[in-house]
Amino acid sequence: MKKIIILLLAVLLILPTSVNAGEGMWIPLLMKKLNYKGMKKAGLKLSAKDLYDVNNGSLKDAIVSFGGFCTGEVISTQGLILTNHHCGYDAIQKHSTLENNYLEDGFWAMTRADEKPNPGLFVNFLVRIDDVSKEVNKVLSDTMSERERASAISEVSKGLTKKATENTEFDAAVESFYHGNEFYLFVYQKFGDVRLVGAPPSSVGKYGGDTDNWMWPRQTGDFSIFRVYSSKDGSGSDYDEENIPLKPKHSLPVSLKGVEEGDFAMVWGYPGSTDRYLSSWGVKQAIEIYNPSVVEVRDAKLAVMRKYMNADPATKIMLASSYAQTANYWKYYIGQTEQLINNNVFGKKIDLETKFSSWISNDKKRKAKYGQTLDYIKDYYDGTNSTVKNKVYLIEALYSGSSAASFAYRAVSGLERVIQNPKMMERIRPRIMDGSKAHFSEFHAECDRELMTVLFEMYSKNIAEDQQPQFIKEVLKSDSSFEAYANRIYKTSIFMSEDRFNAFLANPDSAILAQDPLTKIVKDFRKSYFGSMSPDLASKKEKGYRLWTAGVREMLPDQDWSADANSTMRMTYGKVASYEPKDGITYNYYTTLDGVMEKEDSENPEFFVPQKLKELHKARDYGQYADKNGDLPVGLISANDITGGNSGSPLINAKGELIGVAFDGNWEAMSGDIFFEDKLQRTISVDIRYVLFMIDKYAGAKHLIDEMILR
Repeated sequence: MKKIIILLLAVLLILPTSVNAGEGMWIPLLMKKLNYKGMKKAGLKLSAKDLYDVNNGSLKDAIVSFGGFCTGEVISTQGLILTNHHCGYDAIQKHSTLENNYLEDGFWAMTRADEKPNPGLFVNFLVRIDDVSKEVNKVLSDTMSERERASAISEVSKGLTKKATENTEFDAAVESFYHGNEFYLFVYQKFGDVRLVGAPPSSVGKYGGDTDNWMWPRQTGDFSIFRVYSSKDGSGSDYDEENIPLKPKHSLPVSLKGVEEGDFAMVWGYPGSTDRYLSSWGVKQAIEIYNPSVVEVRDAKLAVMRKYMNADPATKIMLASSYAQTANYWKYYIGQTEQLINNNVFGKKIDLETKFSSWISNDKKRKAKYGQTLDYIKDYYDGTNSTVKNKVYLIEALYSGSSAASFAYRAVSGLERVIQNPKMMERIRPRIMDGSKAHFSEFHAECDRELMTVLFEMYSKNIAEDQQPQFIKEVLKSDSSFEAYANRIYKTSIFMSEDRFNAFLANPDSAILAQDPLTKIVKDFRKSYFGSMSPDLASKKEKGYRLWTAGVREMLPDQDWSADANSTMRMTYGKVASYEPKDGITYNYYTTLDGVMEKEDSENPEFFVPQKLKELHKARDYGQYADKNGDLPVGLISANDITGGNSGSPLINAKGELIGVAFDGNWEAMSGDIFFEDKLQRTISVDIRYVLFMIDKYAGAKHLIDEMILR
């Protein structure tokens, strides 16, 4: 009998554990109050001050906002920053040429002198967070209109940020939480000298390509390495040859011990945007109108870009970053729509709204305060369902469809303001030139011309005539075609030629700017986009969601209600965990290099494996980075709550050691930005041992390993 019990225990220990994901992207300032006991219970070994301390170095001091669009972490006392390959992709692409194709071959700086500057790229370190809800809310009242409310918030925020940054080099911002019910002040230190240190080839960093994007199991080495430099006194600085590697307040030690099912795991970072308080009407609009509209425009855009990229290797490098950014959220919206339906998110929202209606109807005070809440929200969606497709097309097909149109949109207003003021023009000319250089470095005029033709024509066919901007109507009424219209822009616009734009800047002329066809497109776009929204509907949305968010938190006070992501620092915790995507299927919590070789397909560039990696695998030459079975770990999943912006976030164990780099969510929970799926939601990370193996064994850059604290 004893032997049977021991055997049963052994079997249970190797079976996957059902672990619910931990919902909540929590503000570190409130961690001790809201989360710390739960974190300790889940296995955390650190003190609250080890995690967040404004007076001494703590874990939050090793986490950076990378460029404002991703997250990075400090992994050495000499300013090394680790993030995702796709976060560093634009920088890698900008340094790539046909002769030195770092996207295809990878890049490794073997000396500090080899590290490559990236103008415009920056990191922000969080200095502190202050709860300023009382200061902001005391200037607000229920009798204010939404416009008056926004104005009052803006005014008091200016005073608070000024006070926080006076006589410092810091930046600060007051951010709204819970749809305008709470407010927090974030103070940052910015460093503008960020140099590329290392990146694996795209065959590793993007292994699986669009096919495996958002999928598990995954074998992608999605990482890149940068170094932050400071002035000699430690202050933030743009690139300067005299700058020195940053001496951080804290850097993350790196664990070589690996993970087991059920181990504590937390993610820190800067998640961009979630919409967990979205109503059933919002879900319906997303499924039926918004998401499909984004997908159909991006489908067309990707097809045009692929045509030019496949025809020429240099163009492939030039457009690589733009293509990757477009493709990522093309697939995201496909997956989100599918999972909103599969996970019955609409029904779950209806259930909550029904409970809310019942709750307010049972109390006169609640009815007085919240009685119109759902009516406001319903009115907003009823009033915008007919125009939301146009909004998507205005952004996706006009504003960001053509890079020349996007460049013109950013430039026209500024040029109009300063063109009659020579002194001001001279002052901002360097900034305009920097923007121009960045734009034209990734600009392919012929591809852009075809994008205009395809997307403008698509817009004219799919959007009601009464919603179309004037230039679309004029082309339709003329004897011309959109192809001829795009050709005229191609031949005449200052925004379609670097030489023409530079000549214009040398001798700016308001008449030339006004007559430029892209100036007209920009103005028509603005009129259509900003003129189509009823102020009354916008106010109903703002007020409705503010009351809804306050109301559900009041109705269910014992439920954990974290604030939506808004690109501020957050912490989420959970455990390393496998999951069951469908009945009878279990996904293990890790993958290995064996899986890379199993997926190899020499005829599919998404699954190309570099020869050196195959040789290392064949020899099983993994060094100290192998697991206890002698295999090389590649990916792992954990039950953490992340979203876009968390790309590059550190996956950290109970002792505060780095165990992985987060880069994706899983397909089955792609509705998670709107409704958290606690049984399905997983964070996909590259195992830190695969990162170290690639640096050391593959790249031969052991000097970078020597900078780190390995445990």
